[in-house]
Amino acid sequence: MNITFTNHTLEKVELLLKELGYKVRYEKGNFKTGSCLIENSKLVMVNKFSNLESKIISLIELLKNIDANDSKLSEKQKAFYYAIKQTKLAI
Repeated sequence: MNITFTNHTLEKVELLLKELGYKVRYEKGNFKTGSCLIENSKLVMVNKFSNLESKIISLIELLKNIDANDSKLSEKQKAFYYAIKQTKLAI
């Protein structure tokens, strides 16, 4: 799967996280990476000062590393989720 770094892609990834039960917040902070998962909660913090590409890459990396319950996802969202899980990102 080829990832395009657009606002639309960011919105799709955010929607997928939301449908998986995660809340995405954009905050300023001392963390250098684009996002982090807070203490096994379903809260994802994204550095609001990161550029668009960094935000998308960090959210996709986070999605690849979590085992989420996809039973509530539509078939289209499931397909997107599994495509992300198989995506290899190059920076």
